[in-house]
Amino acid sequence: MTIQDTLAQKVKEAVQHLHQVELENIEFQATRKEFEGDVTVVVFPMLRQVKTNPVQLGEAIGKYLEENVEEVSGFNVVKGFLNIVLSDSYFLKFFNLMKDNEQYGKVTTDEKSPKLMVEYSSPNTNKPLHLGHVRNNLLGYSVSEILKAAGNTVYKTQIINDRGIHICKSMLAWQKFGEGETPESTGLKGDKLVGNYYVKFDKEYKTQIAELQKQGLTEEEAKKEAPLLLEAQKMLLQWEAGDEEVVALWKKMNQWVYDGFEKTYTALGVDFDKNYYESNTYLLGKEVVNDGLEKGVFYRKEDGSVWIDLTDEGLDEKIVLRSDGTAVYMTQDIGTAIQRVEDYAINGMVYTVGNEQDYHFKVLFLILKKLGFEWANHLYHLSYGMVDLPSGKMKSREGTVVDADDLIAEMAKTAQTISEDLGKLDGYTEEEKQELYNTIGLGALKYYILKVDPKKRILFNPEESVDFQGNTGPFIQYTYARIQSILRKADFNYSEDLEEYALNEKEREVIKLLQQYPEVIQLAAEQHSPALIANYTYDLVKEFNSFYQNVIILGAEVEAQKIFRVQLSQAVAKTIKSAFTLLGINVPERM
Repeated sequence: MTIQDTLAQKVKEAVQHLHQVELENIEFQATRKEFEGDVTVVVFPMLRQVKTNPVQLGEAIGKYLEENVEEVSGFNVVKGFLNIVLSDSYFLKFFNLMKDNEQYGKVTTDEKSPKLMVEYSSPNTNKPLHLGHVRNNLLGYSVSEILKAAGNTVYKTQIINDRGIHICKSMLAWQKFGEGETPESTGLKGDKLVGNYYVKFDKEYKTQIAELQKQGLTEEEAKKEAPLLLEAQKMLLQWEAGDEEVVALWKKMNQWVYDGFEKTYTALGVDFDKNYYESNTYLLGKEVVNDGLEKGVFYRKEDGSVWIDLTDEGLDEKIVLRSDGTAVYMTQDIGTAIQRVEDYAINGMVYTVGNEQDYHFKVLFLILKKLGFEWANHLYHLSYGMVDLPSGKMKSREGTVVDADDLIAEMAKTAQTISEDLGKLDGYTEEEKQELYNTIGLGALKYYILKVDPKKRILFNPEESVDFQGNTGPFIQYTYARIQSILRKADFNYSEDLEEYALNEKEREVIKLLQQYPEVIQLAAEQHSPALIANYTYDLVKEFNSFYQNVIILGAEVEAQKIFRVQLSQAVAKTIKSAFTLLGINVPERM
């Protein structure tokens, strides 16, 4: 039972005792900084049932709590707000329990835990991962870790878009202009090499369009008649027909890309439990549509195409099978969702996909519900906004994307420049320095992106993200390293529990924030928002730094103060590390 549960029970008891009224709910809020207190009871809602002055009611409840709840050491009333002061012994008891709990804040999973699948990344095999993919991967990975910490069994997955006309464009361009180039012969990562040919296709395609326009075709006609596009379309048909030569080329170039992706994922620190491939899933869903036709969920038009009417739900009519019997993306997504439930017996899914697909997922989830799948009530679209750079938008076809590998390397370089300017690297070997630059640079990138609510668009500024001051990853990492320095210097036994200790205001405020960590994890899981974890960690670090600047830790004259303050510092460091692990961020032992 939490302290709020205890207080709620006793507040109801007090009002029953004083006014013979049974209250329905008790409303709590955090005590405002300018008032003394640790938790506040909002009295105003009680006035609907208890006809009296709010201040008098607050005073009467406060006295009752002081006399009947051992954790309450005092109170004050400000208008209709009862501010309750909790005892030092209450905070000390909590602290002694949490500081020794290595899994503090996290819920242990077992075979009865809800099973969820989180899909993220899901790239095309015609280009390298870029800045937009970075946000996708960081969000998906972090949400997976948060959901795990909140007590769910989580499977991380991606569906790789490894088929279609865009893939054939890269293949055709390599065939025509590649002269046998390979990742080995060029020294390029496979995804970059294939991406270069996607750009090459677009360049040659535009040249052909311009030539056809000179011959009198309109732009639209030229786009459709350009020989290069017609060849790519022919190649797609050959692939679908299982042409051995085309399929062999497709397998070879896709493998180059997979090898390249794997290096990027490793550098980014993300992983997957299962890969699905569109080449295996694009035919899924057709049988489900036929079943839905029999149940009356779908209907067939005169041309033979199959649709669903969602106008009653405020959406529109949506096609699920073309008149020639071929599937659309929606059909495939229906089939893939069902396949995943069969593969893993999951209770729900989270799709990490940009907000341009908001409508698609509304339709998908609604169709699955109409088909009668109970798990369809536990589907969530983790919709996120675009990432912009000061230089503007990115375009894959024109080769103006911000490559993920280049960005990771650039972040490490920026961290190096700033670290060298600050002159904090005495005694480091070159290898240790490089590892630190990578840790700081990647931490800066991840934190800058994850601290923003997923739904919001981001303007990403690399230099701003590596600032060692303010709400940044390096600022939090530096605080963690500072605490490790304190612990290394603590040459005395500080492991014993203190049964009695008089807390000062700064110590109390740090403990109150540590108390919030389990609740923040649960809330972040409910809202699928790593930003709540990120900003909680920043608040904790700010509070610790205020404590650090206002009290003496290792030099405290009273032994109990030295012990408690080192323990408190250690607990903060553990919580920073735990929270940053949920964000996929490493913390350095020294900086």
